[in-house]
Amino acid sequence: MYIVVHTTKGLKSIRITLGNFHLFHFREGKHQVQLMYGTSEKDIYKNLSSSKEDIEKFQSGMEDAWSLYGQDVICAFDLSSFNRVCDVGGGSDAFAKQYISCYPNSTVTIFDLPNVVERAKKHFVPSEEDKITFQSGDFFNDPIPEADLYILARILHNQDDEKCVALLTKLHKACKPGGGVLLVETVLNEDRSGPLAAHIYSIVMLLVLEGKERTLSEYSTLLVAAGFKDVQFKKGQHYDAVYGRK
Repeated sequence: MYIVVHTTKGLKSIRITLGNFHLFHFREGKHQVQLMYGTSEKDIYKNLSSSKEDIEKFQSGMEDAWSLYGQDVICAFDLSSFNRVCDVGGGSDAFAKQYISCYPNSTVTIFDLPNVVERAKKHFVPSEEDKITFQSGDFFNDPIPEADLYILARILHNQDDEKCVALLTKLHKACKPGGGVLLVETVLNEDRSGPLAAHIYSIVMLLVLEGKERTLSEYSTLLVAAGFKDVQFKKGQHYDAVYGRK
């Protein structure tokens, strides 16, 4: 996925291109999902998943991103002790494939909404079927699959702090002692001086979701509030890795 930002006079209007997605404008920090899609639905993902073309473009963009940067964050820490892994909200099998390539003795369950899983299965490569499985569900409302390690790749930046803590707490309860969670995000510098990509993503979050990009201390606060400890951080080429243990 790529993002191009165009500004007009006084930064009053900003136009953003998300890959091959739509062009849209915003003023005064108001969400533009309904205007963007021409519907009454406020949820960006419900609008996105209603269009086969849009969801395929979105998944294609994420597959490209994980093929470039996936192993960088997956191998940031030694995760070889975790045999059962759950990619929460993983979408396609792109991230899971990168994980298996780093840790071939592990298995990965991709947990996502039913329509997302249905589409992902259609493009799934059977050669990995003994290592990668799919399970349908809503990670806020349905039981989480059992796992030793939970991965949230570009999930928390979509949510406000309250929802982040609720989801992380749910994962902490599902974890056995010694289990962990790996966050993959673009982490802001503590003084918020950069990186530029994080600020651009924050604009996107302002436009279409309730989330935001965060600093390491902010992610650490969320993890600790949910019960995780020993929080570690590794800077990546584009995405960064934040790791916590139960």
